[in-house]
Amino acid sequence: MGYKGQVQAVLKLVQMITGGNIMSTTDMATIVNSANLEEKEFKKIERESDIDSDEDSDENESGVSLRAREEAEAAQELEKLAQAGGFNFEEENDFDFDAVDNILELNETTFPKFTLAKNKARFLRMVSWYRQKEEWIEVAPVSGVTKLFKQQSKELEGIRASKMDYEMELETGTLTPSQRSYRRDELKMCKVQEKMAVHLISKLQVKIKSGRR
Repeated sequence: MGYKGQVQAVLKLVQMITGGNIMSTTDMATIVNSANLEEKEFKKIERESDIDSDEDSDENESGVSLRAREEAEAAQELEKLAQAGGFNFEEENDFDFDAVDNILELNETTFPKFTLAKNKARFLRMVSWYRQKEEWIEVAPVSGVTKLFKQQSKELEGIRASKMDYEMELETGTLTPSQRSYRRDELKMCKVQEKMAVHLISKLQVKIKSGRR
């Protein structure tokens, strides 16, 4: 029974008990109209909740689908490289992150090396973006610097979560050679982005502190 039905049932019961002298027809109509509005609002909230749940489900599915597609494309790319003799699945191609404070100070010959074409292009875009931001800090207002600091801090959390996921997946012994290579490349990208974000955040903190003095 909806709100309207419940209210009407209560009113009939009251009228039976009191002889209908407690409230006027106008008062009853007001209550019923109010019940109608409450019922409509309740149904609206229910519909919005259903829509939100569907959207969250779609986002989760699209995220999973996107990664699956990227991984499939990466596997094809790695297989072609291996067939052409330009790639070894067991080659780690390590980069010593502990030995580098600021990746932006490196040159092209000492940059981290990536296997996947998409990560090579993404890395170069990241280098350009972070260099621009570090130059921008020198002339930026404190309000803008504070906003970027919050954005980068939040993004850093996501980067570290993804890095942990790839590290855990690489510890399993069920991955194929192409799957391991894909995850190693993605893990290296996470480490690079983490390094750049941490360095930028430290510069943002300095600017914020100096601007508040």
